[in-house]
Amino acid sequence: MDPFSDVLDVSGVKGALSTRIEAGGRWAVVLDDYPGAALHAVTAGRAWLTVPGREPVELATGDVVLLPAGTLHGLGDEPGDPDGTGRRRCEHATARGRGAGDLIRLGSSPVTTRIVTIHYDCDPAALTQVLAVLPGIVHVRSATGTTGLDDTVRMLARELAHPQIATRAVLKSLVDVVLVQMLRAWLAENPPACLGTWLGALYDPVVGKALERLHEDPATPWTTATLAAATSVSRATLARRFPAATGATPAAYLANWRMDLAAVRLRDTHDSLEVITAAVGYGSVPAFSRAFTRAHGRTPGRYRSEARTHHVPAFRLHQPSLSSLTVDAG
Repeated sequence: MDPFSDVLDVSGVKGALSTRIEAGGRWAVVLDDYPGAALHAVTAGRAWLTVPGREPVELATGDVVLLPAGTLHGLGDEPGDPDGTGRRRCEHATARGRGAGDLIRLGSSPVTTRIVTIHYDCDPAALTQVLAVLPGIVHVRSATGTTGLDDTVRMLARELAHPQIATRAVLKSLVDVVLVQMLRAWLAENPPACLGTWLGALYDPVVGKALERLHEDPATPWTTATLAAATSVSRATLARRFPAATGATPAAYLANWRMDLAAVRLRDTHDSLEVITAAVGYGSVPAFSRAFTRAHGRTPGRYRSEARTHHVPAFRLHQPSLSSLTVDAG
């Protein structure tokens, strides 16, 4: 079992190629209106990332940075005000190229910096999340030597620079892989930052094995004692280590995971409530309905109706546009 992949799927993480920046000389750009998480990959040159209330961060070739949803931030050739005020004039990349991979050219000098921006959304109704539990800005430097991430960023840059047959399909896959490779690299370097979220299970072999058991068979009426026995540890050990790593008891984690699995089946299948109830380990439809309504704030039937009306398939990628925008930000 791979709980990380499970959560990515169930929480509906989806990526879309957003804006490509080519810049030289004096330039700056503000990105402030997209509700999803923003990932910037510097494929050439250098840039400064400025976020209100934080020290500016210099990004080098190969660096990748992920910002929480809705974070006002700016990129430029030097530290600046991300709201576009101050001594330099910033250009807003608000509606231009969002989700289309459009090219924005900045500055009047020859291009020295290239940046690819990807935006990631998820299903806000999911109780078990990946992006939402990350602690603020996630920055992976090229100097960490994470070859998987470096290779993926280079492939992304090459595919954008030299489109070929099925470029759209290749980009769709690379958008997914960039996020996973970045999180792998960052999690390997920052295990303490994950404690208190379900990601903490990745660094405790006992808790990790228990989490795998819950994902393998969520319908089993697990107790801390039976889960401990399946994990080959004492009940006391699991009762102590599971909350310390994940911030939740095994029962609380399982309850949320069952509700997430049920939500996906309500949204994506025509399974009856009886089938879904059994699949997620509840003894009766009324008991399941009460638990689901508490967790999601609406009955299973209403959730199914609303989810099908508004649902967008996960990992949707818009076809890259061949259009470009030239901006003189000198």
